[in-house]
Amino acid sequence: MANVTAQMVKELRDKTGAGMMDCKAALGETNADMEAAVDWLRKKGLSKAAKKAGRVAAEGLIGVALGGTKGVVVGVNSETDFVARNEHIQGLVRMIADVALDVGPDVEAIKAGKVGALTINDAINSAIATIGENMTLRRAAQVSVKAGMVGSYVHNSVSEGLGKIGVIVGLESPGQKDELTMLGRQVAMHIAASNPQAVEPGGLDPQTVAREKDILADKFRTQGKPEAMIAKIVESGLKTFYKEVCLLEQAYIHDPAKTVAQALKEAEGKVGGAIKVTAFVRYGLGEGIDRPDQDFAAEVAATAGKA
Repeated sequence: MANVTAQMVKELRDKTGAGMMDCKAALGETNADMEAAVDWLRKKGLSKAAKKAGRVAAEGLIGVALGGTKGVVVGVNSETDFVARNEHIQGLVRMIADVALDVGPDVEAIKAGKVGALTINDAINSAIATIGENMTLRRAAQVSVKAGMVGSYVHNSVSEGLGKIGVIVGLESPGQKDELTMLGRQVAMHIAASNPQAVEPGGLDPQTVAREKDILADKFRTQGKPEAMIAKIVESGLKTFYKEVCLLEQAYIHDPAKTVAQALKEAEGKVGGAIKVTAFVRYGLGEGIDRPDQDFAAEVAATAGKA
């Protein structure tokens, strides 16, 4: 049986908000498997947070670039936050995003892309030699539309198109470009704050849905609910889950009385045509480790009033 350390208990407590003894019991029951321990607490109804924004052990910058009916977002990791404050490195990340806009989101293709006589890979290696710490182009993604526009938003911006959270979202529409641009930024801000997993329920990973069903079913069984009722209760619970993780079903941060879908429908008259969210990408620096003391939703919502 795995040894449950005080550090592991603290990490699980920070991640879930559950009590110390409950966290210790969960780790003991799951052989110190952190993911399984989170599920164990949720099934017992002891976890106060099913998910929270997080980060990996890395710093760096997220870069966003738009062009025509497409947009890209790139994530460049470094060892310290020195990168975010260095103008030369900011220029490098912006250059990486511009090349990604041209060659597409494949990381190896971006590294091979040229700026003058140098490849992006050469430029990254040169920067590493200059600043004395490791840097990596970790990931990149693209969103495009046939007609309409790609909206974007960068949170904790250090320079134009560069920051700690970057979002691109595709709005398919025959409507007015200027109105769509404003709406696209608002929707991208919502995504930065609310961190949805998919546009709508059908876009969720089937394994995610299956896992949620299992957690809900086990939770209701431990509460003594009759087996004949559990399937119905689970379906009701899934609807609540979809409201939390699906973009169109989330409460819109700019007007919480409406869902995002309702807000988009209302905007169609002003835009002058139907609006469909085709896809979105949200990159956050250092995703993976819980940040219990930082409320991104409140922070982005506050920023919305200044946009």
